[in-house]
Amino acid sequence: MSGKRSIFEEVGGDKAPARPVPQPGLIDKARRGARGAVRIWLIVLFVMVAAMILVGGLTRLTDSGLSITEWKPVTGALPPMNAADWADAFEKYQAIPEYQMQNRGMSLSEFQFIYWWEWGHRQLGRAIGLVWAIGFFFFLLSKRIPTGWTGRLLGIGVLGGLQGAIGWWMVSSGLTGGRLDVASYRLATHLGLAFVILGFITWYVLTLGRAEKDLMQARRGREGKLFSMSTGVMHFAFLQILLGALVAGIDAGRNFTDWPLMAGGFLPPDLFSLSPWWRNFFEDAGLVQFMHRMAGYLLFIFGLVVWNRARKSGNIKTRRAFDAMALMLLGQVALGIVTVMNSSPLQIAIFHQLGAIVLWVLILRARFLSQYPIAQSIRGTA
Repeated sequence: MSGKRSIFEEVGGDKAPARPVPQPGLIDKARRGARGAVRIWLIVLFVMVAAMILVGGLTRLTDSGLSITEWKPVTGALPPMNAADWADAFEKYQAIPEYQMQNRGMSLSEFQFIYWWEWGHRQLGRAIGLVWAIGFFFFLLSKRIPTGWTGRLLGIGVLGGLQGAIGWWMVSSGLTGGRLDVASYRLATHLGLAFVILGFITWYVLTLGRAEKDLMQARRGREGKLFSMSTGVMHFAFLQILLGALVAGIDAGRNFTDWPLMAGGFLPPDLFSLSPWWRNFFEDAGLVQFMHRMAGYLLFIFGLVVWNRARKSGNIKTRRAFDAMALMLLGQVALGIVTVMNSSPLQIAIFHQLGAIVLWVLILRARFLSQYPIAQSIRGTA
């Protein structure tokens, strides 16, 4: 038994018990991987996919999408290399309805102009697939993918491959059957999937920008109602993007250039003139543009309702994210009106499509911050 201690004796010293070492939690034990490097790789993919959407829009606006009549994912990477190759490609184009009914008499140089647009569009798609494959397998084989992220990153590649197949499914609809353009609903499917891919990449970039433990902590401050409403805005915006693709698919934006009326009335003339009736929702220029206009107004109103709800948020970063969303929504509506009143010229129409990309990203960012608000002090500083 140890002797008595003096009340003046120091406590501790060499005989003091060692303090227990703090053990990391499950989140800290998980493999963190190269979150920063994966995020940079995804940002590169984001830029490339956004460029792909814009190049696709320009390909449609220049009527170039049917200039390549074959789908050769590998060998098609090489363009015609000599006069004989160009003559062969031009001869195949001359066999489709677009040439016979719209571009008959086109010169070889004019054909080469539209060919290079479509070839560049497809080549950019191949480049995106290559960048994804190199990045994914590098991170996978070097075991640098963060825990739980392998399936997500693989999913992007799967969607990219599906997008290539849908692209050919779209193009093939314009090669036979007397069509001058691709089927508008197939164009909408193609563009819609591009925005889905862009949306996943955006969400992953935002998620990887913060540590996992910070996200878990932030989720405790989740604003459920605002998150739910912003999810509604996201879905509504996606619907509007699909309707915009239908407008582009049949050049409906170059008709009915008066605003706010259409040909002097609220409704466009000769509604449901096509048979069967359901074709009008995809192929009647007046009805398709009318749906795009009405959806735009409703999206704007709903967006303002959500923005007003976001003003009550106690988090300044979240409020500012919804401010940016509402401001861009206003700008996109105004740009859409200008586009249609000028009969959708290429320069304005492509800015309208760029506006859709920016608005899509801002909606996702606002939704993300309502789910994972950034911590701030009582005074409101982050």
